[in-house]
Amino acid sequence: MNILLIGQCTLHWGRMEFGNIGNYYIIEPFVRELRRVFGKDTIIRTTFQMSNRFIDEENIQIIPMDLYYDWNDNELTIPLIELAIAEYYNKFGHLVLTTPFIDEVLRSDLIIDFSGDIWGDNADFLGKNRLLVGLMKDRIAQLMNKKTVMLAGSPGPFSNLKTLDFAKEVYKNFDLVTCREPISRKILLDAGFDLSNTRDLACPSFLFEASSKESILGIFKELKKSSRLKVGFILCGWNFKEGPFDKWPRDDKEYEVFVEVVKYMIKNLGVDVYLMSHSNGFPIPPNQFVLQHGRDYPIIKQLQRILIEEGIKDHLYSLDGVYNAWDTKSIIGQFDFLVSGRVHGAIAGLSQAIPTVIIDYGHEPKAHKLRGFAMVAEVEDSIANPCDKSDMIDKIDLCFKNLHDIKNKLEDRIPIVQNTARENFDLLKGLL
Repeated sequence: MNILLIGQCTLHWGRMEFGNIGNYYIIEPFVRELRRVFGKDTIIRTTFQMSNRFIDEENIQIIPMDLYYDWNDNELTIPLIELAIAEYYNKFGHLVLTTPFIDEVLRSDLIIDFSGDIWGDNADFLGKNRLLVGLMKDRIAQLMNKKTVMLAGSPGPFSNLKTLDFAKEVYKNFDLVTCREPISRKILLDAGFDLSNTRDLACPSFLFEASSKESILGIFKELKKSSRLKVGFILCGWNFKEGPFDKWPRDDKEYEVFVEVVKYMIKNLGVDVYLMSHSNGFPIPPNQFVLQHGRDYPIIKQLQRILIEEGIKDHLYSLDGVYNAWDTKSIIGQFDFLVSGRVHGAIAGLSQAIPTVIIDYGHEPKAHKLRGFAMVAEVEDSIANPCDKSDMIDKIDLCFKNLHDIKNKLEDRIPIVQNTARENFDLLKGLL
């Protein structure tokens, strides 16, 4: 069995593994579920650029990233040639020319597109004509009569009329599409896509396994112990009213809502608040690799400084270590409840039955996946508007007053969600 894994999540080395921690929550169970379904001897080759550790532990093979997309002025040249080759092959059954990508397609039994929430307008944030190139790569595989699927995505939105018709053609020719939340279905329907082969399931990140509690006990031993409830607070650049998400520096005034919310939790709810980052970073190769703080960390440190300057020091903590994905999820699992501006930080909480308030995006482009994931977990009432202090406090109050009931509900719901996430992969057997 040979699987080729491509898609818009084809990124430079380290991006899927060591940056936004949520990316790793997806890719590890994604590969492991493929092995569960197809067996340990399955050959998985991918344009995703992963570390040697991941390659060895997950037994995958890496192929050059530019077989999928090349960041240069002629990014359309090779895909257009490949598309013409595939169209001729489909019509006449004869291969007049080949390329490294076509060779990979020919050797594969199954081609999987994993594009997350960047199969649509968001793709072109990564590079010029990025969506169009990705569509051509999918269509090439389809024209060469290979089984093609798009798994666990959040397609859309689609406002680029130049690529819309081609996207519809590619989409209807997938043998299977699974969306990881239900809102994408409405977006696709409204845009006129054929959903005959589409299933609404759940994100593989619900399956990601945390490290053992014992491995992170030292983190909490360094913090002051108290009998107060512990609340995790995750904030990122998407939660601010003004973009872009990586704007830096930010004025202290931009933190006003979050400052008031943390004050309220400490003073009115009587809890301890733990500020934490849900992203990491690393030096750009060829510099020696070392895991370091990502762009969320300065945000929580600025929030902490503002709060201290306003007299809020007691019962406010900052988790200042650099934590890998497994330990990050394990840390989140120790909170009594969580307020998260990172959607996969929220999933890390929800999947461990931690009552969670999800901070929405504050500026464009908005992510429909966030509300969709909340619907999957049946916690739609826990999404808070970061531009509205009253709404955030109301949602946190609701969570705080119903902690026990919410936790019990999640303990019943999450096993169902996890089984739904496994269906993304179970369905593949029926195609082959």
